[in-house]
Amino acid sequence: MRLDGKKIILGITGSIAAYKAAFLLRLLVKEGAEVQVVITPAGKEFITPVTLSALSGKPVISEFFGSDDGTWHSHVDLGLWADVLLIAPATAATMGKMAGGIADNMLVTTYLSAKCPVFVAPAMDLDMYKHPSTQKNISVLKDFGCCIIEPGEGELASGLEGKGRMEEPENILETLVDHFNQKKNC
Repeated sequence: MRLDGKKIILGITGSIAAYKAAFLLRLLVKEGAEVQVVITPAGKEFITPVTLSALSGKPVISEFFGSDDGTWHSHVDLGLWADVLLIAPATAATMGKMAGGIADNMLVTTYLSAKCPVFVAPAMDLDMYKHPSTQKNISVLKDFGCCIIEPGEGELASGLEGKGRMEEPENILETLVDHFNQKKNC
């Protein structure tokens, strides 16, 4: 398989495109990757951890602490464990937090601790994507070394047409396979 032995953190944020993350997760596992899902609280409003856990074979991490037993989820350990951090979908809010170092959730703290290449697949409405603040944050993330997987164009959840659709899972998979085969970040 093309991703045998690769350790991937799949970060999922609060976007309608989170449903695509389930397909992406399935493809990553099918290709032999070990995938740890880290989901934001808003992400759980769009797709359940139960679905993601069933597909990954691992408990989904969302909070810093486990339920009532005092278990601490170490963002540092996650950041050291991974060969790649992939955030798909990435909302404007999460990218803004990443660009500004606002470590207020498990996903962003993991990003700030990651020692591996980071791939970001934005997903939002076209006006949000075009907004100068979003474009500035994308530029900052690129300057930080993140690989931005450009969103596609087409019908958006708002009913509008334009750029902002999260890239299709098959294309994201190919981007990661190319990265590992050619050892290039973007």
